[in-house]
Amino acid sequence: MTDLKSMSLPELTQWMLDHGEKKFRARQLYGWMHEKQVSSYDEMTDLPVRLRENLEGEGALVCLKTQVVQVSRLDGTRKYLFRLADGNDIESVFMPYRHGNSVCISSQVGCSMGCSFCASTIGGKLRNLCASEMLDQVYRIKKDIGERISNVVVMGTGEPLDNYDNLLKFIRMLTGEGGLHLSQRNVTVSTCGLADRIRALAEEKLQITLALSLHAPNDEIRRQLMPVAYRYSIEEVLDACRYYFACTGRRVTFEYSLCKGVNDRREHAAQLGSMLKGWNAHINLIPVNPVRERRYLRSSRREVDEFKNELEKYGNNVTIRREMGADIDGACGQLRSRYRKRDVT
Repeated sequence: MTDLKSMSLPELTQWMLDHGEKKFRARQLYGWMHEKQVSSYDEMTDLPVRLRENLEGEGALVCLKTQVVQVSRLDGTRKYLFRLADGNDIESVFMPYRHGNSVCISSQVGCSMGCSFCASTIGGKLRNLCASEMLDQVYRIKKDIGERISNVVVMGTGEPLDNYDNLLKFIRMLTGEGGLHLSQRNVTVSTCGLADRIRALAEEKLQITLALSLHAPNDEIRRQLMPVAYRYSIEEVLDACRYYFACTGRRVTFEYSLCKGVNDRREHAAQLGSMLKGWNAHINLIPVNPVRERRYLRSSRREVDEFKNELEKYGNNVTIRREMGADIDGACGQLRSRYRKRDVT
């Protein structure tokens, strides 16, 4: 079955023409899938019954099945467990803010990056998500809450730049005409630091925000936390981030998870502050969230504040991330695949 929801409008138009249909039918179908976000062909009432029957037989309409929804008593965050067509499951998070509704989506089933403080990488990566599976996380959540989605962050399970082609298609379809038409400036993509892919993304000249999971002020500590640091040094990754800014004019966000006694000392803050001094960037401090299989403890509030103050001495723009959904394991680093089909590749 052809995955019609992953097709761009030009691709879908050609598919329709190849199947003997009129060109305008592609735009109708595209609108039903991406603007109205229907979950069945039967709902596409302006398409002829004959065409709907043909689509049922030849075109897959990807629609995630909601298995579980957990709602935080602390802040209204909602964590969704979605079932994929192949039996695998992924998690996504809805976060209500005063400035708008944000959705955090996954880009892979599992993750191969192996970051030692993160639940998402436990068990490794099973497969990439296609564009339709990424889009439908946003669509299902929008349908469920009945409100507009203002921001989308690709920070859930998986390394987005390890699923590069599907990520690009997802961004273009999410922000293009005929769908949600979200501004690219309201899309954030987080990466562990695949330097070559950051450079490739820069050359696409998208207006999205790039968030680099840095988490260490030097290569020695970064290798303890993130195996990807054996492949790319901090210098290589920062050079790629400079290139991203030069190509797009979009400032980079540096994510820094504070692990007690590992990367949260004053000398670490001074090293990081000096390294990023003069950047047109934003540093986002994240007290590491508890994961029962991991040994890391979070820094105290006093230690986090002192770290922030030290960074600001170097003129850096720094915030402490507001915790959302920690009571439902929906915070940064806590998403995981609890139900996995291991016979799927």
